[in-house]
Amino acid sequence: MTMPVRSLPVAQNWDCSGCGACCRVYRVPVTADERKRIEAQGWEAEADLKDTPYFVADKTGDWLNHRPDGACVFLGPDNLCRIHAKFGSAGKPLACRVYPFLLVPAGDHWRVGLRFACPMAAEDKGRPLADHLPEVREYAAALEADSPGVADAPPVPLEPGRSVPWADLARMAAAVSGMLGDTALTLERRWRAVLKLAELGRGLRLDGPKPVTGNRLTEFVRSLGRAAAEETPDAAEVPPPGWVGRMVFRQLLAVYARRDHGAEKGTAQRTALGRIRAAARFARGTGRIPKVISLIPDGARFEDAEQPAGELSRQSEALLTRSYRQKVESLQFCGPPNFGVPFWEGLVSLAVTFPAVLWLARVLAAGGMEPDAAVTRALRVVDDNFGFNKLLGLGRQKFALRLLAGRGEAARLVAWYGR
Repeated sequence: MTMPVRSLPVAQNWDCSGCGACCRVYRVPVTADERKRIEAQGWEAEADLKDTPYFVADKTGDWLNHRPDGACVFLGPDNLCRIHAKFGSAGKPLACRVYPFLLVPAGDHWRVGLRFACPMAAEDKGRPLADHLPEVREYAAALEADSPGVADAPPVPLEPGRSVPWADLARMAAAVSGMLGDTALTLERRWRAVLKLAELGRGLRLDGPKPVTGNRLTEFVRSLGRAAAEETPDAAEVPPPGWVGRMVFRQLLAVYARRDHGAEKGTAQRTALGRIRAAARFARGTGRIPKVISLIPDGARFEDAEQPAGELSRQSEALLTRSYRQKVESLQFCGPPNFGVPFWEGLVSLAVTFPAVLWLARVLAAGGMEPDAAVTRALRVVDDNFGFNKLLGLGRQKFALRLLAGRGEAARLVAWYGR
């Protein structure tokens, strides 16, 4: 029997607008069965598809083909999927059907969220997320059929060698989400409090003769969270990030701000030499910013992102809060959805996306984009890479996060770019 799907308590709306953005950006993997099904759909009768390969293959498998302009070969002139129009959602590859939903196995159930890389998710437009549960249950059943052992997966560790049951992990995530939802504090201060909680949480022994579990754990983590918030100083009292912190952060920025596919593909990484030069510029952190995504304005400089931008508007703060709470409650920030990082380390990785979003938003705003639009667009770009860009799963990037956390630089970056 398929595991149940639990929607999130965070208010969120979504419906597909048919913008076709996902059909122009993503490489879509297809299984052998999906390939056979699409090949049997009779597309050779369509004049514009008769001599067009439907798939491309590499050492990792088969993928849907894209036209030179970046669009999927099955994206029609009306900006809609031709497979969907002719055969319904079930005719498409599962990866297309699921997007932008996130389904994360959590012991005896699936947790569900949305990818804010999708414009409609970021803009909170459409039906409530709960209204989509019937279709999400279908996706969960298909995913479970492909991974029959998913219900037996062990809980994500809090840190190497320390774990709690799935139910307690969910309680801890709910407590962190509550901290991020406390609008009495600015979002940057909430994130610094969460980072303090992660610092306090490392090394805690929750087992023993009287294990801290269930409701006791909930209250314990909440108490730690309150203590962390009380120990979190005003942003003005936080020193600027140091040289090491800035250097390591810019290495992460070079990944979070990039686009490797679609119409917004960057030009800086088209060749091996270009990638080396872009990496060197990000390491130096002065002068012109390499166009790792085409959205970066011509002539944009690293210095543009170091100027204070002022407090976030209520609109932008609400957007970021909603996004981060969903990431936490869906458990997308740790375990397999985030390259296997443990719970506390995953919170640090998610916290670092906050200054990454604000860095890119400042760059876009310096090029003339309206501030709220710049934050929304920057969030979509960073969210597109978080948990999905394989470069973030490399050992050196995980080491970079541990370095930022261990030196206290993550909190300094949050405060600095939250100015």
